[in-house]
Amino acid sequence: MTASTTGSVLLPARAGLGLKPEHYDVILADLPDVGFFEVHAENYMGAGGPPHRYLEAITEHYPLSLHGVGLSIGAARGLDKAHLKRLRSLIDRYRPQSFSEHLAWSTHETGFLNDLLPLPYTEETLLCVVDHVDETQQALGRQMLLENPATYVLFADSTIDEVDFLATIAQRTGCGLLLDVNNVMVSAVNHRLDAATYIDRFPAELVGEIHLAGYDETVDAAGERLLIDAHATEVKSDVMTLYKHTLARTGALPTLIEWDNNVPDFATLYSEAKRADAVLAAETFRRSGRRPRAA
Repeated sequence: MTASTTGSVLLPARAGLGLKPEHYDVILADLPDVGFFEVHAENYMGAGGPPHRYLEAITEHYPLSLHGVGLSIGAARGLDKAHLKRLRSLIDRYRPQSFSEHLAWSTHETGFLNDLLPLPYTEETLLCVVDHVDETQQALGRQMLLENPATYVLFADSTIDEVDFLATIAQRTGCGLLLDVNNVMVSAVNHRLDAATYIDRFPAELVGEIHLAGYDETVDAAGERLLIDAHATEVKSDVMTLYKHTLARTGALPTLIEWDNNVPDFATLYSEAKRADAVLAAETFRRSGRRPRAA
């Protein structure tokens, strides 16, 4: 069953930044040239207080992307109706141009796990996620985007390729997809796969937003590279190369810079947005022949 998809993505094809409390004042004072800001929904589910005052002020000047981390859309149990209600209230309050969630689970029985855990890609899991995406879109009255995960293990029980799994969910529910390019790189290195091949198979026409982030690197027990989706550094050069490869397929799309840990000063974060904007402008120029605007 396809859910209502009113409220599709309307973000500009620019670089956006995750909104951090330590940057509220400088953003409002300087109004930097940022395409949009994104917040984690769960950080704004209180009724009021300073976070809402700042967010209300900032959304007077910038488009907003709302990114969920707590819906646990891949959990075997039913969705938390109270959480869905809080999400709906937040969406009604701010009318964000985009809402997205992760293909992951983080709940079990009555417990909540502070992590985004992977799923086995089976027919049973597929049916569960399709039902949950349908329920979410019906409850929110709009389309959502579903994000590909960063993974560190593969399930022996999986019978469906990840790209096919995501594409089938989108086909059956009418949701869009959020393509996290850093997650693709992390998973590809960890599982000895080819990241560019993954991008080439991804349904580009369904992508409504792209995420970029920095990874950390260590080695596994066999001495092989192991990447961690840490969101604590600048975007690495190999991820930027993969991003350019991605845009060659999708065209310019709203692109978020995620930097959630070891958050730097705003100038450093802003430089990452300008870096992505330059890549977006170059892709627009390549396709149209128009001169890219200065970053």
